[in-house]
Amino acid sequence: MMETILIAFIKIVIVVLVLLTAVAYSVYAERRISAFIQDRLGPNRVGPFGLLQPIADVVKLVFKEAIVPRNANKPLHDLAPVISLTVALATFAVIPFGDTIVLFGEEVKLIIADVNIGVLFILAFSSISVYGIALAGWSSNNKYSLMGSLRSSAQMVSYELSLGISVVGVILVTGSLRLDQVVLNQTSYDPILGIIPAWNCFVQPIGFITFVVAAFAETNRQPFDLPEAEPELVGGFHTEYSGLKFGLFFLAEYAHMIVASAVITTLYLGGWHLPYVDMLDLSPMAMSIIGILTFVTKVILVLLFMIIIRWTIPRFRYDQLMSLGWKVMFPMALLNIFVTGIILLILK
Repeated sequence: MMETILIAFIKIVIVVLVLLTAVAYSVYAERRISAFIQDRLGPNRVGPFGLLQPIADVVKLVFKEAIVPRNANKPLHDLAPVISLTVALATFAVIPFGDTIVLFGEEVKLIIADVNIGVLFILAFSSISVYGIALAGWSSNNKYSLMGSLRSSAQMVSYELSLGISVVGVILVTGSLRLDQVVLNQTSYDPILGIIPAWNCFVQPIGFITFVVAAFAETNRQPFDLPEAEPELVGGFHTEYSGLKFGLFFLAEYAHMIVASAVITTLYLGGWHLPYVDMLDLSPMAMSIIGILTFVTKVILVLLFMIIIRWTIPRFRYDQLMSLGWKVMFPMALLNIFVTGIILLILK
């Protein structure tokens, strides 16, 4: 029992440290990529190639004065950014970042919480994340903050349906809510040619597109960043935040991006599976390391895609956002379930 708890604790510590480091350098990556797109240099002063800029930013935010509005609800004002970041980090607990690895004679599953309802866990926690934004907007006692939090709540409701329904197709194909089983179900190849991996992005193309678009909306990324639209709402729900609490919201946004990329990788891009590597005569340890590196590489590529989209596509109007969610995304998600059910019934 103690050995199991110790292994779980070590996995938690490693994953949290890696996630926080990845979040900090995701900010750096976004600044460099946006600078490249806009023909600028980006951060290049602190450390070689500006690689120490995230550390300088964190130090600045820690020592910056935290100003709270006089009529704000201080306990909730302090709690809101903590909820946003905690929910993002907790969601990663059920995402498998590899198959298994043998350490000191012990077989360790590369997942923190090996639960049999992993898909439901992710959907539940993605819904909870809006509470941090809603509390931030209401507790600030500021009309711009409140408007931003209301927009976020409406946006979450509109796209949560499409996101959840699009995953139903994956569940139908896999026959399980376990995320490791979802990945293992994608390790085969297509029955016709036998060369294309049976990843759900190929098996469920409509669900894949629907899920990716809904994931952009869930993470409040452009073109769905209406809750913090600067030209209209100053800063949206975090208008009245500064110092470390603003930094927590900033970290939460990028943590949600990384988690969303990991979920997309797990559900639709084969997780840790690297095509054709199983044909090589490699040791179990080498296969485990390759699996981890494959998962990390896929997450980074999805993350880069999300960053590039932000600096490529302009923001929607709010009526366009709602129209897309209810008139396009929702019917597409329902159509995906219908088509998947018919095909599975025929194949059965």
